[in-house]
Formats: sequence, C-alpha cells, structure tokens
Amino acid sequence: MGDWIIHLIDQGGYWGIALLMVLENVFPPIPSELIMGIGGIRVGQGRMNMAMLLFAGTIGTTIGNYVWFMAGRYLGIERLRPLVRRFGRWLTIEWREVVMLNTLFNKYGSNIVFFMRFMPALRTIISLPAGLFKMGHVRFLVWTTAGALIWNIILASAGYYLGARFTQIDDYLGPATTIMLAVIAVFYLWRLMRWRPEEPRDAE
Repeated sequence: MGDWIIHLIDQGGYWGIALLMVLENVFPPIPSELIMGIGGIRVGQGRMNMAMLLFAGTIGTTIGNYVWFMAGRYLGIERLRPLVRRFGRWLTIEWREVVMLNTLFNKYGSNIVFFMRFMPALRTIISLPAGLFKMGHVRFLVWTTAGALIWNIILASAGYYLGARFTQIDDYLGPATTIMLAVIAVFYLWRLMRWRPEEPRDAE
C-alpha cells in the first residue's frame, strides 16, 4: 500500500495529500498515519512546507468526513425508522437505542466528533450519525477540522522527526487494521447472537 501512496504524494504534492486524505475518510482503511507521516518526511527533506502540508491534509480530512455527514443528513432519522423496524436484527439495534443516541448527540455531539478524530476505524464513521442526528453544519465542520488538525500535526511531526524510518509503520498498519476489523466483527456477532426484539410499540 505504501508505494502507491508515496508515488501519488511525490507526483501530486499538496493536491495529492488532499486527495489521499479525502479518499482515506471516504474509503477507509487507507491509512492517514502513512499519508501524513510521509508528508512529514518530505518536509524534513525540504520538499514540502509544514503549514501547507497541514492545510492540505486537514482540508482533505474535513471534506471526506463531510461526505459521510451529508449522507447521514440525507438519510435522516425518519428514513432510518422503517430500516430499523425491518432490519433491526441484522443492524442489531432497536429504535429506542436510536432515540437514545439522538439525545446523546444533541447533548455531547461536539465532544463526540472531536475526540473520535483520534480513534482508529471510528473517526470516519462517526460523521454518519452526526449527520443522521442533524448536528449543525458549522458545528460539525469546526470540531471535525479542529480534531483533524491536531491529529495531522501529530502524524506529520512524527514523520518529520523519525524520517525514513516512519515508512516502516506500514508493516504494522496492515495487521493492526485487520485486528481492529476482527474486533468489530466479533462485537457484531456477539450483538447478533444476544439480540432480542423489544415488544412492538409506537416509536417515540
């Protein structure tokens, strides 16, 4: 995976960084760690500017997350209702849980979006419920951008100081991603086996 990412960064420069970060958030698991880390290496080599790298990476991250946010806004909580009723078992979710999540996002949506930016595998998908539960556009963009900027600073700085050794992270990202997906799959199967339908009633 690392070779084509390096090629696109070297050929596309900041545009390549922005494009990769959009793709990373729309079609995970392209690793942002590797993208921004390689960008940091290029800064250390004098081939990129750190401020421009962070700008491109953060804009790309925000755009990618906004795609999922708008998908959630388009679906909407009312369109979700018949899906939950029909496929609740396979989604392993009840409507009361949807209502509970809606309340949670109304109270703590900013914190959830911000802190999830630092969580592998969850940092992108959190944008979907943010849109689904009608979090404000400006609020979502501000907190997504803030979290993305901090995360990108950490990754780019690591690449800058570690140099070429940072590319070795790709040897660990593959297995780490596989483990994370396996954990999610096991959790889903556990939920599926324990799922029991609630008594039919009118939705809140």
